[in-house]
Amino acid sequence: MGWYQKDIQLLGKSRGFHLVSDEIYRQLPELKKFSVGLCHLFIQHTSASLALNENADPSVRTDMENHFSLHLAPQDQSYYTHTFE
Repeated sequence: MGWYQKDIQLLGKSRGFHLVSDEIYRQLPELKKFSVGLCHLFIQHTSASLALNENADPSVRTDMENHFSLHLAPQDQSYYTHTFE
């Protein structure tokens, strides 16, 4: 198999850090056909991003959420200008 492209849609999530691997695998069963390759994921959302982690320690997601919510992007800041999300 050469290359493959497919649009998928993930379920909506609340603010936070979420595991989406299983959801992606369910929607891309074609991945089983590949033994080697590179996967590009493009998120068409203005305030979403992907973070790759090994998930060996589930408390890492809690630590990341706490850091973002308390220091990097607190939700109650009045200097944010976007209001749609």
